[in-house]
Amino acid sequence: MSPSKQGRRPQTSASIEAFLAAPQHVAALTTVRPDGTLHTAPVRFTWDAAAGLARVMTVASSRKARNLLASPGSRVALCQVHGFVWVTLEGAGAVVTDPARTAEGVRRYAERYRSAPPNPPGRVVIEIEVDRVLSLNA
Repeated sequence: MSPSKQGRRPQTSASIEAFLAAPQHVAALTTVRPDGTLHTAPVRFTWDAAAGLARVMTVASSRKARNLLASPGSRVALCQVHGFVWVTLEGAGAVVTDPARTAEGVRRYAERYRSAPPNPPGRVVIEIEVDRVLSLNA
């Protein structure tokens, strides 16, 4: 799928939507450390096509959250792969502590993965405003 124009929600096909909703999949989230090097971590996530948001539950003290807190709005990439099928969601990332938005992240996580996420102290949600979707065989 080709990149979308800045500021517009990306269009996704039904097969991409199905792939991003599969409960057994995880993805790799890549953020940029303050020194400019990349940090990649496996994560569970949810995709909200209507809002153009990917959400990752984590804690504020995690490396991925600290990277975004050090550079609010920096670009991130979230890539889910299974065999020779992959989808990458790219956009601006933000660490969100708002209770309502965190609860929405928890609700969507529980719906996708059929169980609630861990609830450690300092839980936050990383929201990615997706503006580019790349894929292969999805």
